[in-house]
Amino acid sequence: MKKLLLSTFLMLLPSIISAQDTNNSIIKEQSKKDTIKPIQMQEVIVIGKKAQLSDKQSKTLTSIDDYLQKSAKVDMIKRGAYAWEPIINSMPTERTLVTIDGMRIFGACTDKMDPITSYVEVSNLSEATICSGQEGACFGSTIGGSIDLKRNQNNFGNKKWNFNINSGFETNNQQKIIGTALNYTDNLFYVDTDFMLRDAENYKAGNNKEVLFSQFKKMNFSVTSGFKLSKNKLIEASLIYDKATDVGYPALPMDVSIAEAIITSLKYEYIPLNSIVTNWETKLYFNTIIHKMDDTKRPSVPIHMDMPGWSKTYGYYSKIKAKYNKHNLLVNLNSFYNKSLAEMTMYPADPNENLMFMLTWPDVITFYNGLFVEDNYALNCHSSIKVSASIGNHYNKIESELGLNSLQILYPEMEAQNSRFLKSFSANYNSSKNGLEFGFGAAYGERAPSITEAYGFYLFNSFENYDNIGSPNLKNETSLEGNVFIGLKKEKITLKMASSYFRISNYIVGKPDTSLIPMTIGATGVKIYTSLDYASIFNISFTSEIKFSRELKWNIQLVYGRGKDFNNVNLPFISPISYSTSIAYSKEKFSSEIVIQGNAKHTNFGAIYGEDKTPDYAIINANLGYKFNINKSKLITKFGIENILDTYYSTYSDWNNFPRQGRNFFVNLSIIL
Repeated sequence: MKKLLLSTFLMLLPSIISAQDTNNSIIKEQSKKDTIKPIQMQEVIVIGKKAQLSDKQSKTLTSIDDYLQKSAKVDMIKRGAYAWEPIINSMPTERTLVTIDGMRIFGACTDKMDPITSYVEVSNLSEATICSGQEGACFGSTIGGSIDLKRNQNNFGNKKWNFNINSGFETNNQQKIIGTALNYTDNLFYVDTDFMLRDAENYKAGNNKEVLFSQFKKMNFSVTSGFKLSKNKLIEASLIYDKATDVGYPALPMDVSIAEAIITSLKYEYIPLNSIVTNWETKLYFNTIIHKMDDTKRPSVPIHMDMPGWSKTYGYYSKIKAKYNKHNLLVNLNSFYNKSLAEMTMYPADPNENLMFMLTWPDVITFYNGLFVEDNYALNCHSSIKVSASIGNHYNKIESELGLNSLQILYPEMEAQNSRFLKSFSANYNSSKNGLEFGFGAAYGERAPSITEAYGFYLFNSFENYDNIGSPNLKNETSLEGNVFIGLKKEKITLKMASSYFRISNYIVGKPDTSLIPMTIGATGVKIYTSLDYASIFNISFTSEIKFSRELKWNIQLVYGRGKDFNNVNLPFISPISYSTSIAYSKEKFSSEIVIQGNAKHTNFGAIYGEDKTPDYAIINANLGYKFNINKSKLITKFGIENILDTYYSTYSDWNNFPRQGRNFFVNLSIIL
């Protein structure tokens, strides 16, 4: 299979491909003023407003993780059935940036059980904007890129009410889904509310093998309200409340008793009339997250532990868009203040022994102030150059004296605070003429070590089976990046090939220190975070869409990655050849699709990081839908079967090789009133 896939991939390499124009104006009146339409390299995954959600996707009530996986630049590290960690350009969350409507949010779990994507639902999102490399530096420093999850936003208009109900059921894990939405708009005011509840039991892998501790419960509530102050001024307030309980993580030694988030914001938007400035948006935001790991439901636990974590973030951004002659300008001033604390308490089996307490994140403050500037300059009617640059000050301080003293045992000279200066630069050329599109670019970026990498204290990594300790004196990680794409976009065919290369200096990884004794029972040893001279990551992808008719289309996606350090040691979580192909048919009220997806063997694995070889696999999914009109209401139905052949498999991104879901029947219903 690998040879066949590789041959197919190489045959497609010379194909010419396209970069999709993803310009998206929130306010239609402004888009009419634009005479220059510069090509963007961002990728946008459209999720759709509530009333349109069921028309756009094959499985409308799936998780946001499934939507993001459709991107050639995004994959997911899976530790269970819930809350997968997104990786962009083969890089995990330390090297990437995920925001919700531009808001910086930091998880409260030292084991990454609560990625930012877990605090939203598909029913309250409109799209996910994915930027590669330094194009994603608008809201802070990054190496691999960024994802901005954009929520639904109503427009002002005639007085109107909308109400809809979403419900679903999946047979494999007995998942029950129920959701409602209520929207109101008029000329001066709008309000958008959304509620979603999920309840799932343990799922079964292929061959009907139950995966224990894979259950979860989740509730999400979202409300956004806007008021028009004048013809060109509005104010908007929003709230997200998300609570997950009894979340099992079969790939980890602990589960989660509760993960709770409150995310709030207040936005002011001004659209000047007859001005160089076309839009000025300022947002204040606050979010707080509580996360508690728990092992009380696990059998044969050597020693019971509680591991709670807390994260609070205050922030703002002020973003200005302007247009002058052939220049399309974007300036974003942004800042955030985050406080993260995590601790661990061990309860010995002998009640006469003392409890053991430790701070794993020692009450760390992060204060960031940054400025991002972008100029998209139209050279002529079919080509443009986009240049961007950012500067930022990244400040850390350990508030806990206990935490500081613990780290000073290993680093006697370390201070409680540290300030870093971060910068980035990128330049991209894009051209589109007669359907032929191509572009290339180069970039430089920097990032500061994460809280875990700099200040983490005896954090157990079950993938590597090592305790990990941070190093506060790590250098900034720096990246040199090159990218290129080429494509063809015609009425019935769209082809795209894109590639990127990153050379990352001071690459941060954990290295064993034999002088230290592990804290976790059964751990192989202790790793200290350190910097390698450099590492390189290469990614290439091919996507195509062929329209045989208005009703029938064929999609193909191929992705391959390669990552090595300066000693030619393989990096972890780098994609082997992965593929997906689908045939979709839709006519009037009916739609159907069949999908084949899989991976080649994962042979270039990073053994020193806990990886091993994973076999190739292929699964088949199928779905169909029908829309019923009942008076002025609509009933939209979606039915499907995932993993039709009940294949037992796991992939390179499945933590500790825990298996994926076997055969699953699902039904999604949406009633729009």
